[in-house]
Amino acid sequence: MSWLEALILGLLQGLTEFLPVSSSGHLEIAKALFGVEERDLTFTVVVHGATVLATIVVFWQEITKLFKGSLQFKWNPETQYISMIAVSMIPIMMIGFLFKNQVENMFDGGLWIVGGALVLTAVLLTLAHYAKDGKRDINFKDAFIIGLAQAVAVIPGLSRSGTTIATGLLLGNKRTAIAQFSFLMVLVPILGENLLTVISMMKDGVAALGGISVTALVIGFLAAFISGLFACKFMINLVKKGKLIYFAIYCVLAAIVAFVL
Repeated sequence: MSWLEALILGLLQGLTEFLPVSSSGHLEIAKALFGVEERDLTFTVVVHGATVLATIVVFWQEITKLFKGSLQFKWNPETQYISMIAVSMIPIMMIGFLFKNQVENMFDGGLWIVGGALVLTAVLLTLAHYAKDGKRDINFKDAFIIGLAQAVAVIPGLSRSGTTIATGLLLGNKRTAIAQFSFLMVLVPILGENLLTVISMMKDGVAALGGISVTALVIGFLAAFISGLFACKFMINLVKKGKLIYFAIYCVLAAIVAFVL
């Protein structure tokens, strides 16, 4: 992988992680276009780590408030919120522990899977676009259902943010509440995945890079981080305005590209 390919893939990851168009699907399409054949997950995990850092920067005040509230060791709103995030992680943890190999094999299933999942993303975004703005905050039942949606979104081409936000809106949650919850709920799963990969890389040594240079990894990380900062803030405002239909159209166009490739 050249530094230019790493730059473009990093920008794609940062933008598509937060925008409801599927980062994994776009990375697979981009790799097909560039002829990138790395089979390991090292680069993908690195750029995912960059988007996690971008999320932490954007929501720093909210995250700090949650931690301070939880340290009071009381059943206060902050502790309840963190507990709901924990509940939302149950489905994705079960998928990770029980079906890890099957999930990884999906990325070898060709771009037809990506294209079909992008069409499904478009359907969900269309439904979310016409859903009325909810009047209530997220509860524990909603958190678990949204967590199920996140678990299903491991399919390449099915947007995680689009799926979770659409699910929350269809459940009747407030737009502002579901936008924040959707981005915060993914922090721990991705950090956990990154940690496991780093441990594996330490065992395998340089061979774990799979031929990807350190320079390419650094460029990809920085590109994903900077573009992720922009995309995260943009997506929050977009959800508030309820203009997801444009991304539904885009997903259909991206699906056509995947089918053609």
